[in-house]
Amino acid sequence: MHSIDDLIEAAWRARREGRHPEAERGLRQAVNASRQSGTGRQLVSALGKLVHVLRDLDRQDEALPLSEESVRVSRGEGDGLLVAHTVRHLGDLHRDAGRLAEADRCYDEALALYRAAEAPDALDFANALRPAALLRLSQDRRPEARALMSEARALYAQAGVDAGVEECARLLARLE
Repeated sequence: MHSIDDLIEAAWRARREGRHPEAERGLRQAVNASRQSGTGRQLVSALGKLVHVLRDLDRQDEALPLSEESVRVSRGEGDGLLVAHTVRHLGDLHRDAGRLAEADRCYDEALALYRAAEAPDALDFANALRPAALLRLSQDRRPEARALMSEARALYAQAGVDAGVEECARLLARLE
C-alpha cells in the first residue's frame, strides 16, 4: 500500500511528465485516501494538485468544487499561509472563468493573509500578487496593477526567479 504522500508525489511527477490521465488517477486515489484517513494538509495538497491537473485538461468546471473544498479544509488547519495559497488558486479559477468579482475577493483575501504573515515565502507571495495585478489591469485599475506588479517583481527577484522578474518588468513597461 502506498502512503498518501507517495501517491501525491508519483501523480505530480506524472503531471510534470505530461501523463495527465495517470496523474488524475493517482490524485483521485490520494484525495479518497486523505478523506478517509489522511490529514487535512494531505487532503489540501491532493485536492490542489488535482485542480492543477484538471485545469491542464481544460476541465475547470470539475476543478471548481474541488478547489472550494480545498479552501474549506485549509481554513480548518489554522495556517493562514495555507489558506492564502488555496484561496489564491480559487481566485485563478474564477478569473479564468470571467467571474471577476469572485476572483477579486479571493485575491484580496490571499494578499491580506500573505501581508499578515510573519515571513511569507517570497515566491508564493509573488505568485499571488501577479494574478491580482493582471486582474486589476483587465479592470483598467492601472495604479493598483502597477503597485502589485512592482511588488511581485521585487519578490521574484528576492526568490531568484528571473522569468518572473522579466515578465513583471514587461508588464510594468506596458503600464508606463
